[in-house]
Amino acid sequence: MTLAPYEAEVTWLGIVPAGIAEDRIDAIPQDRLEFDMGGARGEHHYGETRASCVRVTMLYAKGTEIRNVRQVSILAQEDLDGIAADMGLETLDPAWLGASVVVQGIPDLSHLPPSSRLQGPNGLTLTIDMENLPCIWPAKEIERDHPGFGKAFKPAAEGRRGVTAWVEHPGEMTVGDRLRLFVPTQKPWCP
Repeated sequence: MTLAPYEAEVTWLGIVPAGIAEDRIDAIPQDRLEFDMGGARGEHHYGETRASCVRVTMLYAKGTEIRNVRQVSILAQEDLDGIAADMGLETLDPAWLGASVVVQGIPDLSHLPPSSRLQGPNGLTLTIDMENLPCIWPAKEIERDHPGFGKAFKPAAEGRRGVTAWVEHPGEMTVGDRLRLFVPTQKPWCP
């Protein structure tokens, strides 16, 4: 693991409430989040395990219990600004994307290598699982507030949808915190 020459500032925090309707992902802004080994308590994606979904049907039947590596959705403010511009919107509210954490200062955040870590000042450590591919759920949230713009989300967000992560070490995160980036020292896989 190598300390990368980048730090990120937390600019926004949110929580998608547990029990939210199946067709919703809108997050509620927060000033601070407390993370334990299951993620942020009260969050829709909370838990050390989860039921498998369509993303892993090549491995498991839908509903199979698997490790939850999608506890946290992390987005870059720079990407949100670019997506909004490409969609013709002035801004893109991270709540519409079901974001947990928005950061500023890490270039190409969506393509960080899996197993990269973001560590906060109190030791909270989030481990990146993988790029979060664009899907239809944010488009539905955008369409509710900006009719006619939802369909533009998926193509505009390609390669800029952020990453999913899981809690490696619990702790608190507040807006304004600085996160250090650690990247795994490994040769890229090229068969």
